[in-house]
Amino acid sequence: MSSVRANAPYRADIVGSFLRPAELKEARQKFVEGKIDASALKAVEDRLITDLIAKQKAHGLKVITDGEFRRSYRHLDFMWGFNGIEEIELDHGYQFHGEETTRGSIALSGRISGENHPFVEHFKFVKQFEEEGVTARQTIPAPAQLFAELFRGDNTKNTLKYYPDVDVLIEDIAKAYRQVIVDLYAAGCRNIQFDDCTWGMVVDKNYWKAHGGDKETLDDLAKKYLKVNNLALEGRPKEVAFTTHICRGNYHSTYAAEGAYDPVAPYVFAQENVDAFYLEYDDARSGGFEPLKYIPNGKQVVLGLITTKRPELESPAEIVARISDAELYIPHNDLCLSPQCGFASCEIGNKLTEEEQWAKIDLVQEIAAEVWGK
Repeated sequence: MSSVRANAPYRADIVGSFLRPAELKEARQKFVEGKIDASALKAVEDRLITDLIAKQKAHGLKVITDGEFRRSYRHLDFMWGFNGIEEIELDHGYQFHGEETTRGSIALSGRISGENHPFVEHFKFVKQFEEEGVTARQTIPAPAQLFAELFRGDNTKNTLKYYPDVDVLIEDIAKAYRQVIVDLYAAGCRNIQFDDCTWGMVVDKNYWKAHGGDKETLDDLAKKYLKVNNLALEGRPKEVAFTTHICRGNYHSTYAAEGAYDPVAPYVFAQENVDAFYLEYDDARSGGFEPLKYIPNGKQVVLGLITTKRPELESPAEIVARISDAELYIPHNDLCLSPQCGFASCEIGNKLTEEEQWAKIDLVQEIAAEVWGK
């Protein structure tokens, strides 16, 4: 087994985020209100992350994360950590199915660079809990996700003020990510996951309705997303497992987009230079398995067949049957199983209890053991 395959993915895997305990939410709110300082908040975060990691190990996971407990959002907090990017609020959030999110976003204040990113220190805290057979993972939004956020609605005008040449922007984003990757590697990180909703958005017909006056095509956007993601991975350390998770939004048990992978598979599946794809497949919104035929031989696919959006447990027999269906396109030994997304892509979390969350993890373990053995 290669060192990369030893680091990810795993037969029974996760996407990375977990439900935030009430104590954590309360501490974060107190910090916002100025009732506690940063050191007091960090003490609460450290203690609850330590407890979370112990639970991950107790439930048999071979990968550990901080559950994204230090973040408000799965993506924006990381973006705010770059030099040249500041935190803002828009007059609207992301529009999900029947619900609008909170209103955070980003704005450029200068050229983007990646030195001294705070997530490197976040990773070091998790790294200390590694042990034989247990790897620490760092989840971060894909470079394409940052690119897309910079052109979200009114952000476009500000972005073009600093980067009238979009190719220069793509180069700077990629360079900033390469800096963070180098720093994470130096900190001992061997498992990095790009979380990427861009592909799930552009396959949705409503996405293109919202861009009615825009002459840009799916082909145009897909080439830009692919370019920035692959540029960020140039010169990547060979010992690090680089994976990507693709979904269609995950907020308070609802979703942002729907549409099969077919239109983007020739780009992301065939050409993105990652080792494995974590793919949302928990309901009909994701389409069928046929687009998996574009994934090159030897790359891994983690089937997100267990939903984090509802507490009801899936039928093991039905999940096993779906894995068999996927084997028409991907060899048995190149498949793994996980939930379709995290349990709390934003701190609000999905509509499950912590007990129900861990029952989902146990179900993934049970089915994976049945399909691939211990």
